[in-house]
Amino acid sequence: MIRDFHAHIYFDADEVEAAKALGTAAQDRFGLPVGHYHLRPVGPHPRGSVQMTVPPDRFGEVAQWLVLNRGGLTVFAHASTGDDRADHSEHVIWFGPSEPLDLSIFG
Repeated sequence: MIRDFHAHIYFDADEVEAAKALGTAAQDRFGLPVGHYHLRPVGPHPRGSVQMTVPPDRFGEVAQWLVLNRGGLTVFAHASTGDDRADHSEHVIWFGPSEPLDLSIFG
C-alpha cells in the first residue's frame, strides 16, 4: 500500500534559488509539506535536494504540475510503502534525467 509519495527536487549550488522557488510554489499551490534544503548529498541522493511529501490522491495533479513547472530541475519521485530499497529503485518516476542513487544505505 502506498502511504504517500516523496518528490525530491535535486539541485546544484547554482540552482538553490530555483529549487527554493519551485518548492515554495508547490507548497503555495498544493499545501505540500516541504522539508529542509540539503546543500550536499544526503541519504541515497547524489546532490543537493529537498523533499516534498504528496498524498496519493494528489500525486496525479502534482506530477502534472511538476512536468510543466520544474524549470529544468530534476525531480525524483517515489512511492513510500515501507520498503525503502524498492521505493527508491522500483517505485520511482523521474522528471528530467535520472541520476544514480546510493542504494547501499538500505542494506
